[in-house]
Amino acid sequence: MASSLMLSTAARLPSSPLEIRAAPRRRSAAAFTVRAEGGINPDVRKNEEKVVDSVVASELTKPLTAYCRCWRSGTFPLCDGSHVKHNKATGDNVGPLLVKK
Repeated sequence: MASSLMLSTAARLPSSPLEIRAAPRRRSAAAFTVRAEGGINPDVRKNEEKVVDSVVASELTKPLTAYCRCWRSGTFPLCDGSHVKHNKATGDNVGPLLVKK
């Protein structure tokens, strides 16, 4: 009986040092929140609890429509190029969202 136990244990051992491998490490993800001081939206529809706009791409009249992502457009939600001035003043690199029909 002792010999069968020894055989089953020996069968599970690696036959060479090359077969010994460390268990793969799990990477842990760090979670954090970034909040802008004073808010991001300077003055677009501040009377609304949350500014939300929806579009149906197939219903757009132009083949390419630019939407504001800098919150400084006078024609929000459409882009009027205000991000150019914002980028020069702040060193930011924000641009519009382009939706193709």
